[in-house]
Amino acid sequence: MLLTIDVGNTHSVLGLFDGDEIVEHWRISTDPRRTADEWAVLLQGLMGMHPLLGVELGDGIDGICVCSTVPSVLHELREVTRRHYGDIPSVLVEPGTRTGVPVLMDNPKEVGADRIVNAVAAVELYGGPSIVVDFGTATTFDAVSTRGEYAGGVIAPGIEISVEALGVRGAQLRKIELARPRSVIGKNTVEAMQAGILYGFAGQVDGVVERMARELADDPEDVTVIATGGLAPMVLGEAAAIDEHEPWLTLIGLRLVYERNRPRS
Repeated sequence: MLLTIDVGNTHSVLGLFDGDEIVEHWRISTDPRRTADEWAVLLQGLMGMHPLLGVELGDGIDGICVCSTVPSVLHELREVTRRHYGDIPSVLVEPGTRTGVPVLMDNPKEVGADRIVNAVAAVELYGGPSIVVDFGTATTFDAVSTRGEYAGGVIAPGIEISVEALGVRGAQLRKIELARPRSVIGKNTVEAMQAGILYGFAGQVDGVVERMARELADDPEDVTVIATGGLAPMVLGEAAAIDEHEPWLTLIGLRLVYERNRPRS
């Protein structure tokens, strides 16, 4: 089985693949202070719950693929693969890793590995042109050309960041639960804030996607828009521009990158 790990700024998502099928997944908080040994204990605890894996560290794991937006975590996971999974082939996605997706950026090395991995999965599943909207700590919009190239993107503040900012900077406001309000016109402060977040972000998605699609394709209707990320379900019913929802897009991309880089016997 292949273990995939997507480390984000706030949360990390782990997926276990049996061939092309994801058979288990976990979501944990990202702690940049977590050491390699702590990661090893955490991984053993999580995977020990799966009936197809053994009780010993690494039992049943045939490969590991990792991407991270947090450099300190990537460093510790490199140590995990070296010290605790040394006999298991591993791929850490970083500049120089073969992805099969050309990056058309001024400085390709500055693009987050997760965004390139998302593009890899988008090309495989939907082809181009396409736009990936990833609802994480930031809301990112990544453009894939007709020829399967990473053409660039947009970075906007994420939903949780915006909620926290309202609670901190608004004298009479507070942090609220991310939930759907009864109506667009809020009847109390909490519902008014929830409506502003939900419908504001839905409008942002539709507006940004519309502009990107006009630049990306001769016919904007040809562009497939894919939503992913932990907060995507909140916006799905309101953003008209979204065509597909693939919650495991990054993990699927990691599987594809591993297959293109694993050692051949």
